Amino acid sequence: MFGLGIWELLIILAIVVLLFGSKRLPMIGEGLGSMITNFKNARSKNSEKPSEDQTTVIEQEQKQAG
Repeated sequence: MFGLGIWELLIILAIVVLLFGSKRLPMIGEGLGSMITNFKNARSKNSEKPSEDQTTVIEQEQKQAG
């Protein structure tokens, strides 16, 4: 995993605990998890098939440009 061994990961974890404290780590993890979930949801909405209205607008723009 990115060329990091177990000792490097433990050192990084120790630094994070020292910086943020053990009480704030769950809040940070929760925020990070919700951010990832929101990103995935937004990405899946964008990957859906565009509606016919959007397709015709794109086709019209391409005809004007090309």
